[in-house]
Amino acid sequence: MVAINGTKRIQTYEEFVKVHALLLTASGLPENLHRLLFQKLAGDTFDGGEHFQIDSSEDGRKRCLVLTSDSMAKESNVFLVDHAWTFRLTDAYKQLHEVPGLVERMGALMCVDIDLNSDANGDRVSSHEESDKPDVVEILESEVQEAREKGDGVLRWLELDDLNIDDDMLLSLELPTRFPDLLALSLYGNKLNILEMIVQEVIKFKHLKGLWVNNNPALANCDGELADAVPEELPELEIYNSSFTNNFGEWALGFCAGIYGKDNPGNVDQVDGSLQSVSTLDLSNRNIHNLINKAFSPICLPNLSYLNIHGNPLDQNSVGDLLDLLRRFSCLHSLEVDIPGPLGGSAIEILESLPNVTELNGISASKILETGKHVIDSVLLPRLPEWTPDEPLADRVISAMWQYLMTYRLADEEKIDETSIWYVMDELGSALQHSDEPNFRVAPFLFMPEGNLASAVSYSILWPTQNVQKGDECTRDFLLGIGEDKQRSARLTAWFHTPENYFTQEYEKHNQKLKSKSLILPAKQGSETRSIRHLDGRPLRVYTDIPHVEEYLTHPEFVVTNEPKDADIIWTCLQIDEDMKKATGITDQQYINQFPYEACLVMKHHLAETLQKAHGSPQWLQPTYNLETQLSQFIGDYYVRQREGLNNLWILKPWNMARTIDTTVTDNLPAIIRLMETGPKICQKYIEQPALFQGKKFDLRYVVLVRSMHPLEIFLSDCFWVRIANNQYSLDRSSFFEYETHFTVMNYRGSINLKNIKDFVREFEEEHQVKWLDIHSRVRNLIRSVFEAAAVAHPEMHNPTSRAIYGVDVMLDSTFQPKILEVTYCPDCTRACKYDTEIVVGGGGFAKGSDFFNNVFSCLFLNETSQVSPL
Repeated sequence: MVAINGTKRIQTYEEFVKVHALLLTASGLPENLHRLLFQKLAGDTFDGGEHFQIDSSEDGRKRCLVLTSDSMAKESNVFLVDHAWTFRLTDAYKQLHEVPGLVERMGALMCVDIDLNSDANGDRVSSHEESDKPDVVEILESEVQEAREKGDGVLRWLELDDLNIDDDMLLSLELPTRFPDLLALSLYGNKLNILEMIVQEVIKFKHLKGLWVNNNPALANCDGELADAVPEELPELEIYNSSFTNNFGEWALGFCAGIYGKDNPGNVDQVDGSLQSVSTLDLSNRNIHNLINKAFSPICLPNLSYLNIHGNPLDQNSVGDLLDLLRRFSCLHSLEVDIPGPLGGSAIEILESLPNVTELNGISASKILETGKHVIDSVLLPRLPEWTPDEPLADRVISAMWQYLMTYRLADEEKIDETSIWYVMDELGSALQHSDEPNFRVAPFLFMPEGNLASAVSYSILWPTQNVQKGDECTRDFLLGIGEDKQRSARLTAWFHTPENYFTQEYEKHNQKLKSKSLILPAKQGSETRSIRHLDGRPLRVYTDIPHVEEYLTHPEFVVTNEPKDADIIWTCLQIDEDMKKATGITDQQYINQFPYEACLVMKHHLAETLQKAHGSPQWLQPTYNLETQLSQFIGDYYVRQREGLNNLWILKPWNMARTIDTTVTDNLPAIIRLMETGPKICQKYIEQPALFQGKKFDLRYVVLVRSMHPLEIFLSDCFWVRIANNQYSLDRSSFFEYETHFTVMNYRGSINLKNIKDFVREFEEEHQVKWLDIHSRVRNLIRSVFEAAAVAHPEMHNPTSRAIYGVDVMLDSTFQPKILEVTYCPDCTRACKYDTEIVVGGGGFAKGSDFFNNVFSCLFLNETSQVSPL
């Protein structure tokens, strides 16, 4: 290395490899490209623009990357990709507002800086531009003139979209009188308000086959009445607002096949056999309930080779009848259908029933049968960002960024950084789209030009993994190395619209299983645990590594010792396993402040599993999913809530991290799925309407003393405390990134908002007109239920030489019902020791902080109950 300004800078390839050996291995970059990578890093060479071009797709709402070189061989080159935005999640919103030009660049990169003029009605006949709208009368005259010039002068197709037509104008146009032979009419996007008037007018058209009146106020407010009234009064109507009616036939099928349209409206009596030549038919999302129809038959559609019936309930047909119908189409080779869905829940079973089908949902039948995968779907539509016109650009970016983000976590010799770093690649890297069979690979790479982490510059590196030709789209695998054993298909939901009904079925099965739980819980029993006092009156020797215990345990029947092997009681914050016992001389006869298998309570995913195993889904447990194993069930729950218009705000918590590290609040489904990448998490329904104290969120910390798990002997310390957020509570999206709004643990971040518990209770009762003792009674029942669940679901927890205390965190919702948040091993009792408290529950009185551990130890080991209450 060469010294520059007092530091040593890497100069040779050999030095580069020595410093970056682990990083090169982790990246997966082929060894033959290592020297080229060094050369490009040393020269800061960004030459991707010489080989690639960024093109627009999805009407400008996404971009793709295309090779412009004549060809590029597998593993023949490597390219540097810059990082356009690097941040920790808590800083994202702030940076977008404060870093000049950042939000504009991200908005353009993520294609959310455009004004959408989307076609909201599916396949409505057409639309007119908002500006310079022609007069309705002029349009009618033009349509009549065109009908005369091109045909027999009879107008059969009329489009009057987005023309501000109101009820009076519609009546004045006298459309049924002037155009009695209309086959298709679109009044989409007007200002029609009166339901009865619309019905009265449209039923005058005796030959109408297609009608679009969606996006009118009358339709939005009619609660389905119009949808029922119109088809009943128009027996020939086949398409109504893009859905097939029960009367659909050749005209509707021909419309979907592209045969019938403005230039070819069809005839009143459609018997010309126009479907004979149709080979491709897309019937997706037509709300078809009954597919068995004389027009949909091998006789009318003898050449049908591709059929898409995604998104239709088909609930009036049995699986067997549908399979029998489809088997009769001898030319049908490619089929798109929801799986699970109207043809069953297994791709393999569908293929076995339809031997002529060689491609199912875009995957070859041979591949499905070979892998034995009961495929969900493969032809997935991209999940494009959605926003309202008045939504700020920063909010659009925050919502859309999860389809572009990548992540890494820094580490040095001493420890791994607790907080992950997220980044967005530059425009070239971000244009790479997903493929299950990609032709490129991307990996993050930290270049340390001075040989240390302090000098590190982050890049991504890009190289071809297949031979690529000019004009080919360049793709990468968004879930590289993640297979179905890690829920790959479900995780693709972050980028694609995966079939909702699969996930809702998984959720419903999960929900039914929870509802069926009815374990018999143990009856309350009297105390059987005896005092462990020495018969000769000697004090019990206590070994501890917890300063507060060493300082405040002053009870005369206990004495602190420095030798674990000499102690009667081991009270430690460390996990005592067999290796530790051997190293310290601890024996099975010594009392230890932990229970075997207590992870079933103190690790968040195990706590939820324990409670659900015993209680199913009790009111006091928010819906909770272990994303490592229950992602499909969670996605189904999310979709059901979305469909029913319910709140969809969730909180993600790492399995076993304290102080709300890596904890996130969001209602963004792709965000929830992508956050799995920073470590195992549970996803729990956020209490969006908590009880507030003076407008701020709070939770309650209780201390539970456990003498025995069988029989269950637990006590609740009369001392508990409240933890209050610093900011006023808000559900504004921007507030989700504000720690001091949504979290209450301020020991490690922010200023601590201490509140005397007696003052809190008095002021809370006055603010909400409630009695605290009623709330406390519900909390006691909740805590008892939590430990009962552990005793029943995990009887192996019991150990006669175990005694422990646990922190139990509870939050109240807006109806003052308690909800369990978490259970903590060896809780931080600083507040209990440092502050004297006037007791507001139990027998009342005054609790001196200096006596807290005296009371804990005398309860657990001497069978005394001072300032604790049995549960």
